[in-house]
Amino acid sequence: MKATERADLRDVLAAERTFLAWIRTGLALMGFGFVVARFGLFLQEFQIVQHGQAFLSRPGLSRWFGTSLIAVGVIVNVVAAWHHARLVRELDRGGVPPARPSTVAIVVACALALVGVAMVVYLLSVGAAPMPTGNVP
Repeated sequence: MKATERADLRDVLAAERTFLAWIRTGLALMGFGFVVARFGLFLQEFQIVQHGQAFLSRPGLSRWFGTSLIAVGVIVNVVAAWHHARLVRELDRGGVPPARPSTVAIVVACALALVGVAMVVYLLSVGAAPMPTGNVP
């Protein structure tokens, strides 16, 4: 592409589709974060109904996981908007964006893998917690 040419419509639309995919990813992370944040409350209510009292070793841990997922979703949306604006400007100037792996995608994937491992450990520790014994009123 010559430096005097404007961006091809196909390139701009491809950038738009990629941007919208990142926005969906950010919104999904925020929605999932909300669900995870409320999961601890659900576990407490479930244990109260089954056993008459709440017995959860770390009730605030799911809130922190959920809040961190919401924060990651917000960061993904902000970075996606910044990257999209920069890419469209580069395409309009007639430049070719560098061909390299997406750093944001790699960081998000690694962060979500760590959160997933932490959630597995959390759920296994909650499932292994001894249930209270005694008569249910």
